[in-house]
Amino acid sequence: MMSLRPREIRRLTAAEREKKLEELYNQLSSIRIQMATGGGTENPYRIKNVRKSIARILTIQREDELEEGNNE
Repeated sequence: MMSLRPREIRRLTAAEREKKLEELYNQLSSIRIQMATGGGTENPYRIKNVRKSIARILTIQREDELEEGNNE
């Protein structure tokens, strides 16, 4: 999974962002379980990339919320 770029995230609708966020949280959970059971992961930086993608989506969602608040 490549990390999502802000430009890509901004192109998504709010519903698509929510769906992507849910997928990323599920992926993060499965990676953590895999690490806890001693299985390791094929790419040790994968957890970092997933966490950064989650943070990017949440940041852009917050920016949109603030922008909507200013327009009202």
